[in-house]
Amino acid sequence: MTLPTPHADPPAWAIGAAGLLSLAVAMGIGRFAFTPLLPLMVQAGQIDVAGGGWLAAANYAGYLLGGVTAARLGRSAPRLAVVALLATVLLTAAMAFEGPAGWWPALRLLAGVASAWAFIATSVWCLTALARQGAGAWSSVFYAGVGTGIALAGLYCLAGASAGAAPGSLWLQLGAMALLLVLPVLWVLARLSPLPAAARGSRASAVAMPPGSRGLVGCYALFGFGYILPATFLPVMARSVVEDPRLFGLAWPAFGVTGALSAVVAAALLRRASRLQVWSASHALMGVGVLLPSLWRNGWTIALSALLVGGTFMVVTLAGVQEIRVRAPGDATALVSRMTSAFAAGQIAGPVASSLLLRLWPAHGLDIALQAGAAVLLASAAWLWRVSASVGDQAPAARARP
Repeated sequence: MTLPTPHADPPAWAIGAAGLLSLAVAMGIGRFAFTPLLPLMVQAGQIDVAGGGWLAAANYAGYLLGGVTAARLGRSAPRLAVVALLATVLLTAAMAFEGPAGWWPALRLLAGVASAWAFIATSVWCLTALARQGAGAWSSVFYAGVGTGIALAGLYCLAGASAGAAPGSLWLQLGAMALLLVLPVLWVLARLSPLPAAARGSRASAVAMPPGSRGLVGCYALFGFGYILPATFLPVMARSVVEDPRLFGLAWPAFGVTGALSAVVAAALLRRASRLQVWSASHALMGVGVLLPSLWRNGWTIALSALLVGGTFMVVTLAGVQEIRVRAPGDATALVSRMTSAFAAGQIAGPVASSLLLRLWPAHGLDIALQAGAAVLLASAAWLWRVSASVGDQAPAARARP
């Protein structure tokens, strides 16, 4: 007589959807809702542009801190995800209230920590559960969560601003939305059978970097450096060449939709090319997108830049995280944490470099920064392609694992 299985995983579609919602909450709302809300906060007199820059910097620092500490907590990926998602709900809603000096920077710092924890933990539990069912195709749905969350939060803020909603009210409403989206994730996690020992989390210091992976981590850091420059300054450049203010409100949701769709397209690409080849091509396209506005600044080049950067940033994330998971000899949490930390470090270095260049050359500093970002992306694309050629015979087998 066969005993019933005490823990049967939910179906693959439910796991993929839960992963999507997890990233939509942690990244699209918890991390990136600040982007469409910042102009409203400035307009309401709650903060100025310089103060908004400091809040963004606090969030970048928090993301780095979260990436460094995720694997060191020693918690299982599902438990860490629950803590991070519930923290995101509370931290988002708390932004509705003006507290003492340092209140908002502290909230944005902690939101960055929570989003990094959620991204790392969800990458581990969701992809491991999908691999256990042989349902790697659903991984593209999971990675579409970031773009979906960005589009959802952006459209909601656009609608709220059109209706005259105050920024504080929108923060509260986004917190409530995040809570509603988290509930199905908690339902799936409660029914998920225990992960294998390799995915339960351990101390990062005990995990050695797999051979040949240090260069991949370095490329992921360069991705953070190159990506954050247009992500930070494209709205500023658009404002200098486009007069219709409605276009600014639609720019961020469009960026998110492009990112979500690109994650689905990437799944098809990865069935025809290796992860390293897709990663390399994405870096090259993103490099072109970063370079264009520094050479010719008009509506067309800025729109093409948004398309090239928005259409590749999630593809790089998908290919990079999957590649490092395949190389992990044991604890994927620790290695994904290192990738996330490298990205966060590059993301912090980008604005710092641009600020220094703008101080030295006010008229051309931003163009030089964009050209530097394009240069490192194109150089890393060439390196990734060379590495992919050297391990090309291993790619078909490796692609079988999501």
